[in-house]
Amino acid sequence: MTKQVHSESGRLLLVDDDVTFCAVFQRALLRHGFSVTVAHDTHEALEAADRFQPTHAVVDLKLANESGLHLIKPLLSLNDRMKIIVLTGYGSISTAVKAIKAGAGNYLAKPVDVDTVLSAFDSTEEQPAEETGPTPMSLGRLEWEHIQRVLDEHDGNISATARSLGMHRRTLQRKLRKRPAKE
Repeated sequence: MTKQVHSESGRLLLVDDDVTFCAVFQRALLRHGFSVTVAHDTHEALEAADRFQPTHAVVDLKLANESGLHLIKPLLSLNDRMKIIVLTGYGSISTAVKAIKAGAGNYLAKPVDVDTVLSAFDSTEEQPAEETGPTPMSLGRLEWEHIQRVLDEHDGNISATARSLGMHRRTLQRKLRKRPAKE
């Protein structure tokens, strides 16, 4: 499962419950000079990190019934200079803020390629903020962000979130199955 090669780029821990994604991504990272070890859940990830001592980590936000956010602080406690990127298929501002506050260097939406991840690692270095004009969100994206914020406030409880939003639980579940609206 884990293929390790001595590298110039660093040691990378890849945490995702999608075995196929891990295999493809691991091969691509090896080609870019990283030593890579793979884990498919939080327990396995922490054990691997303790053994492997990674300099970089790519962590999926949703790991079966666990949250990849719970890995950020323990990983940083092993190496406070570790560069961590969180990947997700269901991005929201709320989870992005949590990831960055916990110590992740970047937050990327899937699908993502290796070049984007490597660029994100490079951009975790301190850079001056660019001035950009405000871009208003689309109505669909605004709704998605609001639902994600309320869902987060209710610790992922669908029924409580639906009651709070004043909508039927099944309607909320249908909305959550859809991909986020474009910006």
